[in-house]
Amino acid sequence: MGRRFGGVAGAVLIVLLWTVLALTAFRASGAVPTPLAVLRQYGTDGFAFYWHNMSVTLRGALLGFGWGNALGIAIALVALLLPRFEGVAAQLAVISYCIPLTAIGPVILVVQGGRAPTVFLAGMSVFFTTLVGALLGLKAADETSLDLIRAYGGGRWRQLVKVRIMAALPATFGGLQIAAPTALLGAILGEYLGGVDNGIGVALTASQQSYQVARTWGLALACGVVAGAGYLAIGFLGRLLTPWSGPSRQALAQGGGA
Repeated sequence: MGRRFGGVAGAVLIVLLWTVLALTAFRASGAVPTPLAVLRQYGTDGFAFYWHNMSVTLRGALLGFGWGNALGIAIALVALLLPRFEGVAAQLAVISYCIPLTAIGPVILVVQGGRAPTVFLAGMSVFFTTLVGALLGLKAADETSLDLIRAYGGGRWRQLVKVRIMAALPATFGGLQIAAPTALLGAILGEYLGGVDNGIGVALTASQQSYQVARTWGLALACGVVAGAGYLAIGFLGRLLTPWSGPSRQALAQGGGA
């Protein structure tokens, strides 16, 4: 109850601070509209405008989310079963994390065109977090349980199936929780590159170029709500499937978010 009240109080304070800044420091420039102006813009544009663009972006984000996470988990499994490959997996993770998305995105646009950059950048955004989370989880299995598998003649595969996968679920869900909002961000960046005619990135570009400040803020807030919903949904699923280790998963999610 106290946590919910704190969340509501925090939201109210943010809205109040936003209103004060819009009416004082940013009143002359008009760069920050009031919350009421954004709400009016929502009413003017209508639900269909936001849903159409958001649904297009979400399709690309979900595809990238699926491919990027699947690849990250698969490489983590290979690195565990083939220890010599672990160094290569770590290098792939670091490279994917360090390469600027805005640098590689135009290359994908030229080579593939269309919505390929949207899916690719969304997948690349989630790859590092999921790979690291899955690999750490797989390697954090209880040694006593692993020794028991060895005592009965089980090898790496048997250890993986019987012990390591279960042990890796909390950390993996922590990585997936962080990946949910970053996949949406990657998809939006892919749309910013051009080559598409709809989506949140396109709508943001158009509203910025036409100086529609309230619409720009409205689109940004809609993105924040959807990204937050994805984060909470993965977190709820993780708590549902791994009720025994909520604190460790929460610590990973908070650490990755920081």
